[in-house]
Amino acid sequence: ITCPGVLLKDKQELYLGVFVLGQYKKTQCVPAVFPVFFQEKLVFEKAFANIVDPGDLVKLLEFDTAVLELIQLIPPVGKVLATYEENTRDFLFPDPKLTHGHRGLEREILMKRSPFFTGIAPKLRFSTISLISDSLLSSGRSHIQ
Repeated sequence: ITCPGVLLKDKQELYLGVFVLGQYKKTQCVPAVFPVFFQEKLVFEKAFANIVDPGDLVKLLEFDTAVLELIQLIPPVGKVLATYEENTRDFLFPDPKLTHGHRGLEREILMKRSPFFTGIAPKLRFSTISLISDSLLSSGRSHIQ
């Protein structure tokens, strides 16, 4: 996460919280100095029962929302500094507005600042990899995972 020229008043550590497919995960905490580097992979898995057509899965993902939050550990519960929201379909399968990085395709998005955050909006660089596979339920019906 980059945010040129921004110095945070509070020095408590930061983490990135990610809510995708009904699951919440967060990164390890890092020092509150930009640029912020999270060198982690967050893995989200979900089985969709009663879906056999990938087109139906795409429609379902359009009604789900992916949320990313940059959070600072300010007691009692932490302070959200910036957020990003997008429907899960577009988050996992973006338009071809990607840049080639040394690790494959990367995306850059601008997060929305909270009222607590002064300065320019943070820019988040990340990549996603999605895998859709068929599997069998114990009842014998197939579903997409």
